[in-house]
Amino acid sequence: MTNPAALADRLASGLLSFPVTHFDADLGFDEARYREHLAWQASFDVAGLFAAGGTGEGFSMTPDEVDRVVRAAVDEVGGKVPVIAPATGATAVSVAQARAAEAAGASGVLLFPPYLTEAGRRGLVEHVSAVCRATGLGVIAYSRANAVLTDATVAELADRNPNLIGLKDGVGDVEQLTRTYARVGDRLIYIGGLPTAETFALPLLQLGATTYSSALFNFVPAFALRFYAAVRAQDRTAVYGMLRDFVIPYLDIRDRDRGYAVSIVKAGLTAVGRDGGPVRPPLSDLTDDERARLTALVRRVA
Repeated sequence: MTNPAALADRLASGLLSFPVTHFDADLGFDEARYREHLAWQASFDVAGLFAAGGTGEGFSMTPDEVDRVVRAAVDEVGGKVPVIAPATGATAVSVAQARAAEAAGASGVLLFPPYLTEAGRRGLVEHVSAVCRATGLGVIAYSRANAVLTDATVAELADRNPNLIGLKDGVGDVEQLTRTYARVGDRLIYIGGLPTAETFALPLLQLGATTYSSALFNFVPAFALRFYAAVRAQDRTAVYGMLRDFVIPYLDIRDRDRGYAVSIVKAGLTAVGRDGGPVRPPLSDLTDDERARLTALVRRVA
């Protein structure tokens, strides 16, 4: 599914998986366990799979490792689920990764903020546009950190780049999201991208975000799909019940240390008997006490 318009329709229609990347005891890529995990993820009704993203610790990988992870994902599940590859770092690196993603058979590209430096509107427009020009795949721009895209910037990018298909929001600025949807409308798809996106899913639906990046889907996929269905049905009672009983206690563990938004997902996989393995530095794994608390919580819904 490499046609940008068809990809956009597919991704907007259901929940999105952002799988962890498995590492062995020496922190090398454990391809066998990764493939096993992706096959399990793809056995559920998921609209797209984003390889080596934030939850997948793409920020800790070399470009060669990212390419290997993307190729493994495409080979394992590309015939069932669209695989979206990352483009990260400097503009030249992002361009190279977008081209590598297309060569690997990925269905689209998620473009992360440029490395380190701040940039104004003109620079961000050129950064995103350079990646869009480099590939025929659909591109989703990730608005966060040092690359927050205003409504005017998004509108210009949408006009200039036919294969820009989406905006993933990692900021949560209600005014900007409202302005963007009012200005751009359904020209793009909108993806909720804040950590543990379920927390924000119901209000963001009102702002045009029909889907979101679910890290919970990694280890409690049935629960994640029930939650998504309740959001799309705007069943406030069901959504807030699941927030109260599982998501908010989960957040209480996640918020005990910086970087735990990824670490807790791998610990969640281990809690359901699927061995998430370790995280790479600069992240750190949950403590034994935190793992025990998480395991007890997961047993409520797994």
